[in-house]
Amino acid sequence: MNVKTLIQIIALFSSLSLLSIGGGNTVLPEMHRKTVQVYHWMSDSQFADVFAISQAAPGPSILIVTLIGYKAGGILGAIIATIAMMLPAGLLVYMVTRFWQNAQNSPLRHAIEKGFAPLTVGLVLASGYVMSRAADHGWHAYILTGLCTIIFVFTKVNPLIVVAVAGLIGYLGLV
Repeated sequence: MNVKTLIQIIALFSSLSLLSIGGGNTVLPEMHRKTVQVYHWMSDSQFADVFAISQAAPGPSILIVTLIGYKAGGILGAIIATIAMMLPAGLLVYMVTRFWQNAQNSPLRHAIEKGFAPLTVGLVLASGYVMSRAADHGWHAYILTGLCTIIFVFTKVNPLIVVAVAGLIGYLGLV
């Protein structure tokens, strides 16, 4: 195993850990850029596959970090990537929570919370854009992605039904 790769894994996921405001999917574009374009640990389609597996599996969505770490550095890479993603954010949340509880009625606290909401929405939209570019390979797939997005945003249809129908369409080779 390459020590340089392990250091890159630690540097990448510990920095992403501190930027993942609103969840791990908010740093997906940067995770994609670094793992595919900068470090070449995997291809576009492998990244899309790892993302799909992590979203389909039960449990926390941090599974993508573990899978990327495994692809880059084997078992040790998976363990290090997972710890690097969890530890900095966990320590930061612990410290901020202690401070935040003391500032419960502060106008500054409410302003900060309102400011993070659009930031998080923008980061999640950027993640969706990056993933659709990595996974979709034709106009049929882009149209299906757009239709699914419209259904998710404007209806109360169970997302599992939408994902199952889209998966069936893909399985049948229609996209």
